[in-house]
Amino acid sequence: MPRPPYTKPTAVDIATVTEQLGRQARGVVGIAARTASGEPTVVATAPRLEDGTPFPTFYYLCHPAAVAAASRLEASGFMVELNERLADDAELRAQYESAHTSFIADRDSVGEVAEISGVSAGGMPTRVKCLHALIAHALAAGPGVNPIGDIALAASDFDPAAH
Repeated sequence: MPRPPYTKPTAVDIATVTEQLGRQARGVVGIAARTASGEPTVVATAPRLEDGTPFPTFYYLCHPAAVAAASRLEASGFMVELNERLADDAELRAQYESAHTSFIADRDSVGEVAEISGVSAGGMPTRVKCLHALIAHALAAGPGVNPIGDIALAASDFDPAAH
């Protein structure tokens, strides 16, 4: 199984993510996406945090502009539209199921946690629940892996190349 798409975080990365989040970064095993200027945008997080808590959201959106863009989309009701598209489009559902499988494989390559076995993030594979998680997966994995994340990222006003 190939290694997930992330790089080992530096002390500067952890300090930056901590500042971005406004709290101590927890369980960061990698930086999965960066802006054009090199700022962390998505972290890869251990599937079990240091305190023993299972953490299914392997790809976590951390860049403030990206988080704000995802929040604006969620507040606009965009998830309703995405859930309707998912219900109406068999090909989109199949691609989303594949994204779910890919997400779990990436997380399981770091460590398998029985309590979250088969659980991904963002509502995958059957619904759209959290655009933050889906955009994070799209940014980390690249275009074509998570179709809903790709659609949400394209609809957002966040452009990693502009930061």
